Amino acid sequence: MISRIAQPLTQTATTVLILIGLVGCHAIEHPYSNVPGPCAPVYPCQPKEQQKLSLPDYTIEPPDVLTIEAINLIPRPPYRLRPLDNLLVETKGLPDDSPPAREIPVGIDGTLVLGFGYDSDDGKYAPISVVGLTLPEAQARIADRLATVAADPEVWISLISIANQQNVAGEHLVAPDGTVNLGTYGRVRVVGMTIEEAKLAIESHLSERFLDPEVAVDVFGYNSKSYYIITQGAGLGDQVVHLPVTGNETALDAISQIQGLSGTSSTRMWIARPGANEDGGDQIMPIDWLGITQRGDVTTNYQMLPGDRLYISEDKLIALDTALAKIISPVERVFGVTLLGTQTAKQIKFFDQFNNNGGGL
Repeated sequence: MISRIAQPLTQTATTVLILIGLVGCHAIEHPYSNVPGPCAPVYPCQPKEQQKLSLPDYTIEPPDVLTIEAINLIPRPPYRLRPLDNLLVETKGLPDDSPPAREIPVGIDGTLVLGFGYDSDDGKYAPISVVGLTLPEAQARIADRLATVAADPEVWISLISIANQQNVAGEHLVAPDGTVNLGTYGRVRVVGMTIEEAKLAIESHLSERFLDPEVAVDVFGYNSKSYYIITQGAGLGDQVVHLPVTGNETALDAISQIQGLSGTSSTRMWIARPGANEDGGDQIMPIDWLGITQRGDVTTNYQMLPGDRLYISEDKLIALDTALAKIISPVERVFGVTLLGTQTAKQIKFFDQFNNNGGGL
């Protein structure tokens, strides 16, 4: 009976070994072999440690975060009074013992309360309504009211402060459509602009409401320029890490961001840079890991630029082990189930014989 079970197991094992020979020994093509020409020169075209490149002017894209500070936002004349504006009122020709208040806020209802009985009209309480008026119009209306109690009153008014207006200062996210939202002042398109160009665009937009507006613009979150670190997973799935570009990191800096090489990685790696080299081929730059770490050789410690892909190859032995495990594991499961079934059948047969013989063998 054992020989009948061993025969199919032997045949299955032979089949597995044949599959391993066909799959596990398959040659993996070198990643640089398809390059039609040599890579772009290492120096001076490719910046690296101790010979870094200053990145061009930063262009704003979603989802960058901008900081906008309002330096000068004076409403465009003629300014019309609004509730909660503050006025300075100076008068001449009124009784010395009953001057109106000097600093007077425009009430929430749009009226101006002068005090000392100057707020009555025909014996009824009626503060002066100034909302929506220009300063000369408000001055004339105040003079008309004071003329009811004085012979030749003179009035001068000036605007001390305006009511709380929409604050454009703060952090502003560049939306997917490339605009920043300034609240009640609308949206401004800044995508593809430098910081200086965005400043001019925002000031031009605000000039519709303000006289010679001036703002300060800077980038708070550099979110749109990034590079990628791709770690081959030795048959267990690749890992991709997305990191922002600061303009100073090299390949060694990038690898330090992922805590170095994993147990499934090899020391074989390269940078794939978008765009073609001088010969029209892919721009592939191999990295000598042992050189930049053990010997301090900066020749291949390239500077990371926006869009770069730092690819870390897998350890081929671990990849082979993973491939073998994927093939052998199902076979082991089948063998395990078969062996368990065989042992169970033998135990059942043994107990049947034991019972039929009256408890003896």
